[in-house]
Amino acid sequence: MKRKTNVKIVTVGIFIATFMSAIEGTIVTTAMPTIVGSLHGIEIMNWVFSIYLLTNAMITPIYGKLADKIGRKPIFIVGILLFVLGSALCGMSNEMLTLIIARAIQGIGAGAIMPVSLTIIADLYDLEKRAKVLGLTSAAWGIASVFGPLAGGLIVDTVGWHWIFFINVPIGIGLIALLQYFFIEEKKQHQAKKMDMLGSLFLMLTLLSLLLGFQLLGDEGISLAVVALFVASILALLFFIQAEKKAEDPVINLQLFSNQTFASVNIVAALISGFLMGLDVYIPMWMQGVLGKPAGLGGLVLAPMSIIWMYGSFLSGKLLRKYSVRSILIMGLTIILFGGGTLLALPQQSPFWLFFIITGVLGVGYGLSVTTTTVEAQASVPKEEIGVATSFNTLSRTIGQTVMVALFGIILNVANNHQLVKAKITDLDSMNRLINPHTALQIEVGLRMKLHKILFNSLHWVYLAGLMLIIVALIFSFMVGKSTKHGKLNEE
Repeated sequence: MKRKTNVKIVTVGIFIATFMSAIEGTIVTTAMPTIVGSLHGIEIMNWVFSIYLLTNAMITPIYGKLADKIGRKPIFIVGILLFVLGSALCGMSNEMLTLIIARAIQGIGAGAIMPVSLTIIADLYDLEKRAKVLGLTSAAWGIASVFGPLAGGLIVDTVGWHWIFFINVPIGIGLIALLQYFFIEEKKQHQAKKMDMLGSLFLMLTLLSLLLGFQLLGDEGISLAVVALFVASILALLFFIQAEKKAEDPVINLQLFSNQTFASVNIVAALISGFLMGLDVYIPMWMQGVLGKPAGLGGLVLAPMSIIWMYGSFLSGKLLRKYSVRSILIMGLTIILFGGGTLLALPQQSPFWLFFIITGVLGVGYGLSVTTTTVEAQASVPKEEIGVATSFNTLSRTIGQTVMVALFGIILNVANNHQLVKAKITDLDSMNRLINPHTALQIEVGLRMKLHKILFNSLHWVYLAGLMLIIVALIFSFMVGKSTKHGKLNEE
């Protein structure tokens, strides 16, 4: 008797893999002060985070193509294997440069986990059930955001920071064994077409220079290096387009972008992911720097968004049976617009509990919108392109987050500096001390009150920019073709 995939066990495996890659960001953030103290590399510590995100984003579309060409199972297992290898090397690192190189390997592995897991979900489930399972994988990110800092602190205080990486090794090996036995995939027919190596190279160069450019832009503002990286990204993109036109089997089929629905849902995904960074980074800053709450409570206020996001995903699955994708997207984006607009309208001394309600409302909007863009990106392309479509959707969200975290940082700094000069406050480090709960109370009371007001005003500029993103996303949602139930496209 021919063995079949055990759908439930494979789904649990996907959830564990997603959680393992999701928690890596939050757990490392908590452990970083200890790591820096141990390895003595504070001047390059940002690269521990940046290199992971860069290599992750660069390789994502390549994995999507390979998942379509070779198969989901081998690519997923290779990704987990590289993630485990990178984790082991991180744990064995004895200097900061070694840790950064190991994190690059870990990021290359993580680049397969998110897009290929979503592609496997698309293979295993119909649209309504798929939306529910996507809600569970979204919950993995939410749980990781709450559990990560607690686990990181506990591990560092007991067995040492090396084990925040080593712990991935047995989990990853167990996952590989589980997938090898329970995930039965039909072998892909061998294709004579060559892999598009030139296109893959130019695509990676485009993403590397673009994302690195925005990283440096956020760190140091406009500089010669930033301009050079942006010029390099444009040139690499032009070479990539030319390579794809000539390729026998392009890494990304450019014809996908002539599909109005596919292009629109990915633009929406990028825009709302950009605003999400404004929430994840600056709501905790609001809690600490404006309301004077401890760091733990600052992060806790985001928990309702993560938890209720799952409900929004489940709701998306039910609505996809009854309404068009366009209608659901407009509904989700309107909820996000309402939540973001409420943040913008809040007075400075707003009660702490009110933020739990606002982030909960935003969670419903994001659950509806993100899940719908993922499902429709998959449903709007031929079956043989699902891997590429899913990886591009993941990439769109990564680009949106990377670009906007840099731009939001610039907006905040410009607004802060303008107000500090206007208020004749010459101590430029005072704002850094304000947002650190350990040093905020050391600031003289009168100055501290002024700084609270300045930061509050600056955050409003960030959220105003974020709302502009959601308005543009709403405009693009109207360009999504009206679709029948089950997400089958009915081109207008």
